[in-house]
Amino acid sequence: MGAVELGISAGMKPEGPLLSVRGLTRFYGARIGCADVSFDLWPGEVMGIVGESGSGKSTLLSCLAGHLVPDAGEVILATGAGPRDVLAMSEAERRRLSRGDWAFVHQNPRDGLRMGVSAGGNVGERLMAVGARHYGDIRARATDWLERVEIAAERIDDRPSAFSGGMQQRLQIARSLVTGPRLVFMDEPTGGLDVSVQARLLDLLRGLVREMGLSAIIVTHDLAVVRLLADRLMVMKSGRVVEQGLTDQVLDDPQHGYTQLLVSSVLQV
Repeated sequence: MGAVELGISAGMKPEGPLLSVRGLTRFYGARIGCADVSFDLWPGEVMGIVGESGSGKSTLLSCLAGHLVPDAGEVILATGAGPRDVLAMSEAERRRLSRGDWAFVHQNPRDGLRMGVSAGGNVGERLMAVGARHYGDIRARATDWLERVEIAAERIDDRPSAFSGGMQQRLQIARSLVTGPRLVFMDEPTGGLDVSVQARLLDLLRGLVREMGLSAIIVTHDLAVVRLLADRLMVMKSGRVVEQGLTDQVLDDPQHGYTQLLVSSVLQV
């Protein structure tokens, strides 16, 4: 099956959810990583996943993105060939999927960048992975994307090691989004950055998500991040989802005791 068959043609939208997750479970020996997680993600929707360290949110994201193999469950993606269980795809199909239809933004941008390759090369590599071959076109699109993430065009030949942490994160975002993925996984995308840099990056992300109509799943411990970016919110504790709903509804009127504790801890800061 080719990359075109895995994706959905321009202008076509699935009638149902883009992603349907059912009973996703992962153990680390006797310890629960995540247990019996189920949800639907719709086209153009942003889902936030919050919880304290060790709550299972990063394990869940890694299972969804194919970085970890779950012990049970299904991850059903709407494709041009109909619903497909990502976990049942061949390794080659999953590689094609990760090059085009979805992307992953790491907390540490160095994990998502080729540090020995120029900024333009980092963006261009992803274009080449989906079939682009014309050097001039690749460079032009790389330049355009650098400017979209507020990196000056004259820095196109600089290596990421010459950039600040915030610029590296913006470069990783350009590399991830240049192929127009339908789904983006983000793991603490503003973690480790100064507050002023976080605000600028969040503004950029919000604009790109809305402009491109992206679906996204964002893992964070920062409730301000999900308040700004997420349409819907899942709260995790000890590997299980304890509450989910519209973001404002969950944050303004939390029902579960653990969610109430999370919200009140922010209010007390």
